[in-house]
Amino acid sequence: MRDSPLVIQRILRGVTRRVSRSATSSLDGERSAVLCAWVSLRHSATVGRLGKKINYKGYSEETILLNRIVDVETEKVITDHVWFSYTQGFVKASLTLGDKLEFEARVKEYRKGYVNKTYKINNTATDFKLSHPTKIKKMSV
Repeated sequence: MRDSPLVIQRILRGVTRRVSRSATSSLDGERSAVLCAWVSLRHSATVGRLGKKINYKGYSEETILLNRIVDVETEKVITDHVWFSYTQGFVKASLTLGDKLEFEARVKEYRKGYVNKTYKINNTATDFKLSHPTKIKKMSV
């Protein structure tokens, strides 16, 4: 069952930094219902650069920066940038700096912030991210 574009558009407002959190707080029930269904949405983006990070096992892992993430269906900017691990999907697409690409990704909820149990500080909040990029293809210019 596919959700309506309006519900999906409301979900993605949580991903972008340009929309206030209070404006989207009334949509939590809709977000949760759709997120449980593992919604994958089609996006377009531009390759920014490659980078590296240290993964949870302490090893170096390559990453890729995508700029100007746009929902293909509504043509609205979702977020200004997102980092993904440089997986085989990106390698197979043979991307270079500045290339346009389309991909599908899940919208997932995550906790962000600072916690210190000793001093009973819990400054966390719920936010949304894109994850599991699939069906990555380079767009012709």
